[in-house]
This record gives sequence, structure tokens and C-alpha cells, in this order.
Amino acid sequence: MRTEAPVAVQLSDYSPYPFEIEQVDLRFDLHPDATLVRADLKIRRTGDANAPLELDGEALNLKSITIDGKSVPDDAVELTSSGLTLANVPDDFTLVTEVEIAPSQNTALSGLYMSGGRFCTQCEAIGFRRITFYPDRPDVMSRFTVRMTADKETYPILLANGTPGEAGNVDDGRHFAVWDDPHKKPAYLFALCAGDYDVYRDQFTTMSGKTIDLAIHVDKGDADRAAWAMDSLKRSMKWDEETYGREYDLGVFNIVAVRDFNFGAMENKGLNIFNSAYVLADEDTATDADFEAIESIVAHEYFHNWTGNRITCRDWFQLCLKEGLTVFRDQNFSADMRSRPVQRIKDVIRLRARQFAEDAGPLAHSVRPEAYGAIDNLYTATVYEKGAEIIGMLRRMLGEETYRKGMDLYFDRHDGQAVTIEDFYACFEEVSEQDFSQFALWYSQAGTPEITMEETWDPETREIAVTLKQKTPATPGQPVKKPLLIPMEMALIDDEGNMAEWITLLEDEELTMTFDLPEGSERPLVSINRDFTAPVRIKRDLSRDDQLAMIRLETDPFNQWDSVQSLVKEEILALSEGSQTEPDDALVEAVAVAIQGAVDDPAFAALLTRLPDVGEMFLERQPADPVALNTARKKLQAALFGKLSGFADDILAKSSPEPYDPGAEQAGERALRTALINLLAASGREEAGERLLGLYEAAPNMTEKLAALRGLAGLDGKARDTALTDFEQDWKSNPLVMDKWFGVQAGTGDAETISKLVAHPDFDLRNPNRVRSVAAAFAMQNLSAFHAPDGAGYKVVEDIILKADKVNPALGARLLTAFEQWRILEPKAKAEAEACLRRLQAADLSKNSADIVSRALG
Repeated sequence: MRTEAPVAVQLSDYSPYPFEIEQVDLRFDLHPDATLVRADLKIRRTGDANAPLELDGEALNLKSITIDGKSVPDDAVELTSSGLTLANVPDDFTLVTEVEIAPSQNTALSGLYMSGGRFCTQCEAIGFRRITFYPDRPDVMSRFTVRMTADKETYPILLANGTPGEAGNVDDGRHFAVWDDPHKKPAYLFALCAGDYDVYRDQFTTMSGKTIDLAIHVDKGDADRAAWAMDSLKRSMKWDEETYGREYDLGVFNIVAVRDFNFGAMENKGLNIFNSAYVLADEDTATDADFEAIESIVAHEYFHNWTGNRITCRDWFQLCLKEGLTVFRDQNFSADMRSRPVQRIKDVIRLRARQFAEDAGPLAHSVRPEAYGAIDNLYTATVYEKGAEIIGMLRRMLGEETYRKGMDLYFDRHDGQAVTIEDFYACFEEVSEQDFSQFALWYSQAGTPEITMEETWDPETREIAVTLKQKTPATPGQPVKKPLLIPMEMALIDDEGNMAEWITLLEDEELTMTFDLPEGSERPLVSINRDFTAPVRIKRDLSRDDQLAMIRLETDPFNQWDSVQSLVKEEILALSEGSQTEPDDALVEAVAVAIQGAVDDPAFAALLTRLPDVGEMFLERQPADPVALNTARKKLQAALFGKLSGFADDILAKSSPEPYDPGAEQAGERALRTALINLLAASGREEAGERLLGLYEAAPNMTEKLAALRGLAGLDGKARDTALTDFEQDWKSNPLVMDKWFGVQAGTGDAETISKLVAHPDFDLRNPNRVRSVAAAFAMQNLSAFHAPDGAGYKVVEDIILKADKVNPALGARLLTAFEQWRILEPKAKAEAEACLRRLQAADLSKNSADIVSRALG
């Protein structure tokens, strides 16, 4: 039984490593069950003359250890389950260790492991210690040379970071390859892959005229499905040159796709390793959302070449320095590739769904925390998405030109270094001659700020006064909050849509602004937080007429969409609480008119059809009743489809655009089609099942086929069973497509459905994609079933977590974050959730999962 919380690592305890590792030479003799790793480390003391040499190491069988060619006696080595310590080492020496590891038994997918019969690595955050003894921390940077030896027939392609060097045959049917990385890097960026792949190749010419050889390595027969990923990579390289002046710095760039991977992808220098789900795509097997995700994630990992690799973080508390900044970069790349307003809305949907929920629960933490229990648990929406929003606010305050000057200074000053948030902001303070000390509170202060806006209008003097008040709710460990520096883009809009715009910097707890309007002016509408300037919640009292006017007159696409969302949230709450039994007809009509009026921008029209998810509604009123909220949401969807049925018939009667193109224009058209399919599925109409089955059978692409299947999965009847059986028969040999089959059922079914899916022969606890397609889809998307008041949803997920945690602790911990909002649930569900967490706390969980449970229970 484990009841104690994991010992926390503290930011305040940071001290530099007392040695420099000048050169690392690694030799791998690759065998699935017994790989030998020799590490030659050229070491020089840079700190305390009496400091021992401490190296991290886990699951390593130490074979030998020498210093300057002489064996180190056993009694001079302090060896533990977490590493080794050598006292009284010289100031300048070469350490050689030889260890044996078992990649085939490494189900944690951290370090060197096997996926699909091939070798691959994942070393971020602390996986390198599972390969050899080393100071596994990001501020120790060194040059790496790697020599691999493996069976030539089974593993004909041998890859590592950097530039390929000597290669050839050795005895017994084996061969070798040498790779050298000229750039100093921390161990978490080390990568190695060995196997038999199909390869999709291309080239890119940089802005200085250098030719870069590009290659994407995939499963046999999948090369053609890597075309979109390659196209995305080339566009990313060009965008980074044009937008940030950053040119790629090696002669080769490799991507390897693996089926078994804990994350989306990893930015290892020159050798990115990707989850296959974010590389492989064609119209038959991938949706538009898949294409969009591939475009974004390929860009994200490539952009890390400078914001993460060339300049890395001093310690893991600075994780947002690379991740938040790089998310901001990939979001803007996607906005330039597609529709900037639509991209902004999608970014905010993700932020509100995950990060706002994180901020409001027991797992709340600052963008740069002061402590963590398990580093894998720091890879959160707060670090990534909120971290990106902070960079966005910085750019708005400085303007494009000054922001670019600050970034240029950052790249020039810190290239090749491991740095901190303070180093980053010092560059912007220098180029702007501004003090960012108050703005930096965004990094240390947890919680989502709430901005209360009050308006007074004097019709005689035609003066309007706008008062803004900020308050950040208490979060675990931070009961008292300081005022933040919050940029707020605002506008006054008259009844003809004319406006005046400005940016307000809210520095204090309260600010009042007054405006004198010209003779004859009527009261204007006040537009606040345009384009979602800051990651805050806005609280204001507006009449229903004013809210409808905001939808009609608002000139900012984000705020027009958000005005619809605000009205819809109020309606869902009223329906769920019984204050009204049927949706307000005027509201439904207004939303329907807005959707039809946006038909020339179908991607935006599709977003207008979207009603807030159940999870988003948790923050609007507590205690939250997921079942009642879901019922109310479906009732409103049905009413909206009633208003749009003729419009939907016209849109769906048209042929889907062909030939298929994953670009923004066609994707927008399909987005509207699938949005209307979703409304049809929720309409409650008797003919919905047969219509959806017809749409499923006629769908010329996976985007529309999956939308119809998802709609059918939420219904009862023969049409549902027919489609699910047909889909499984068609795609049972394609794991990535079958993940979708599992996911649509988990996202619409109940606890019994999950039990059946877990019992399916193709369910595999060792594969994170498959586990996420069932457990995460159910617990994080199907909230009314997961939070069922009888506790059945919790029990079925609890069982999966207990099993997954034994195989892959990082995966188990990630699933546990589904409980982050348990405290604000209605009493029955809350009691069942707590009982589940108590049972899990009493179980023998990994450090990763024990950390999440301990924080969730507080």
C-alpha cells in the first residue's frame, strides 16, 4: 500500500552540475533482449573541488567501469537503483562504463525500447538514464558521437542525431553506422532508431542556398501516406525562415514514425520521432482533423530546433520556455496556413476545455511551478497552452517589430545554452526598454484571472464609463494573488457596426475608463478581450437584447463566436436546472441565422454550430451535474437542427468536394458538413439512424464517414450495429483507423461499452494509442457517462488505470488527470469519485500516478 505523497523536487534547490561533459562517445551493440551500451565520457570539473561524480541510471546492468583506462574497484562505486556515485575523481578524466539493457522488456516506453520489432528511444524528460549512466539533466550539454551495430537483415537502417558518418559490414551478418552531432545537446534530446522501414524522401533548399536531405521512415507499405507530413515539414522550414529568420543547421533531417509512443512526437536534434498517428494520412484513413494535427505537430517539433534544441531549458521548471514558446509558434504557423480567426477559436476551445479546468481544480499549478513530484506530470495544458498565451500577450504589448527584435536577440545571445525564463525576458526588456517584472507574475501565479466589467451610460452627456476589476481565485498553495499585467483589446461599437479600438493594460485591481461620444450618439456596445487577447474569464451583465446585438454587430470573429457561446451556455444551464423546459425559440433562431449568414466561410459557420462541451459548463455553475448538462445540451442541439433542417438538407445533398484536398478551403466545407451531421445525430428524429447510415455508406472520405459513424454510435438500433460492424471489417488490419473505431464507441457509450471494448482481442494495454482511444475518450470526452452518479464510469476506468500503471506509469498518470474536477460535481458523483481516488491511493501505484492522486485529493 502506498499512502505517502512522492517527495517533491524544488526549484529553489537548483544548483549547477559541478562537472562538464565535454564529449560523449556511445557504442551500441543492439539486441532486443540484451543490448550492450558503452559510454566514453570526457569529463572536466567546473565546480566544487570536493564534489563527487553523481550519475543517473535506472534498470541498468553494470558490466564494467574505468577511469582513464583503469578499472574502478567495486568498493569505490556507490551503486543504487537510481544511479551511481564516484568519490575522489580527478579534475579532468575519461570515464568508460559498459551496461546491458533489455529494450524488449521496456514497456514504459522511456529510454531504448522496441516498437513493431524496431529499436527506438524516448529520452524526454528523464529517459536517457535508462540507456546508460549519465547526468540526466537539461543543463548538462555535450557533443555526442554514436556507433551502432545490429543485424543487417533485420535492422538495415541505423539512425541517430546529427550527420551520418562511416558505415559498413562486420562479422556474423551484422553492420554498423556512425553518427556525429556537431551541436551540443542535453541527454534528453538523444535519439536512436534501428529497423527496416519504407522511406519517403525529399529535399529542401534553405534561404542561404543549402540543400537539406529530408526523409520520413514509416512501416512497410506506408510511404505514400507520409506525403502530407513531408509537405508540412517543408512549409514549416520555409515559414520559420520567413517569420523568425531561422535556418535549419544540419545537412539531413529525419523523422521516424512508431506505433508505440507516449506522446505526439519528440524533437530530438535532426531525428524527430513521431507517434505514427501524427505522420500517416490519406483521405481513406485520416480525417481533416488528423491532417490538421499532423501539420501542427510536424511544425511544432521542427520549430523546437531553435526553441528547445539550439536553446534549451536550464532545468525542468523552465519547461514552458521551450514548450509554451513553441506552441505559440506552431499556432501562428497554422493560422497562416489556414484561417487565422478559425485557428484562434480552436486554440481557445482547447485552452478552455483543458487548461481552465486544470486551473480550477486540485491539480492547478503555475506555468513555472515551484515544485513537482514527478517530471512527466509537468507536461500539462498549463505549461503548453497557457504558456503560449503568455507569449501572445507579450507580442501584442510590444508589437510585431519589437517582438521580433527581442526574439533575434534571444537567439543570438543564448544559442547553445540552457537558460531560464528570466534570460528570455531580459532580451525583451532590453529591446523595449520596459520592465516586465509584473508581467512575469503570469509564470509564477496559478489560476485563471477573472475580469469583471461594469458599464455606466449617461444619455445626457453621452459619456460611457467602463470599469474593469481583476481577481484570480485561490489555488492550492497560493491563497493570495497579486494583480497581473493584463493586456485587453477593446472596442466601442455603434448600432451600425462602426467602432473605435484600443488596447488597455490592466495593471491594478481596478481601472475605470471614460469616453465622451459625439452629439446624437446612442449607447454603444463594449467589445472586450477581442481575439481573446488574454487567457482570462470575463464576467459582465448584459441583457438578452444586448447579447443578441453583440452577435449581430460584433466585428471581431472571435467575439462574435464567443457571444453565441455565452448565450448558449446560459440556455444549457437554464434547461439543466429546470428553470425552463424548452429552448428559447428566439435564441435558437438567432444562432441559426448566424450560422446561415456565415456560409461563405464554412469553417467559421461550423464553429457557430458547436455548443459548449459538458466539461466547459462545469466552470459556469457548481455543483456540476454532467448528466443534466448533457441532456440539456442535446435538447438544444435538437432544437437547432430543427431550425437548420432545410439548410442541412441542402448542404448534405451536395457532393463532397473532390478530388480530395486536405487544405483549408476544402476542409472548411467538410467541417460544415460534419457539423450538420453531428446535429442530425442529436436531433432525436426517427429517421436519423437511416439517414446517418446512408451518409456513412456514401461518404467519399474518412472525415465524413467517421462523423456519420460517431453519430450512429450514439444511437440504438440496427443502423448503428451495421455501421460499426462494417467499419471494423474494413479496417481491422489498420491499427490507426481501428483506434477511431474504439474511440467513437468510448466517446458515446457507457461503462458497459468500455468493458466490452477492453475485452476486445485488439485492445492492448501496451499501446498508448489504443488505451487512450478507449479510456481517455471515455473519461475526458464522454463526461456524462464517466461521471455517472452510480460510479460505474469511475470503476471501469479505475481498473484500466491500475493495469496500465503497471505497464506504463506515464500513461497511467495521464489517465488520472480525468479526475481533476471531481470536487465540483453534484454530491452523488462527487462521493463516488472520491471513493475511487481513495481506492487508488491505497493501491501500489507508480510515483507518477501516486503524485496525481495525492494532489487530486489534496
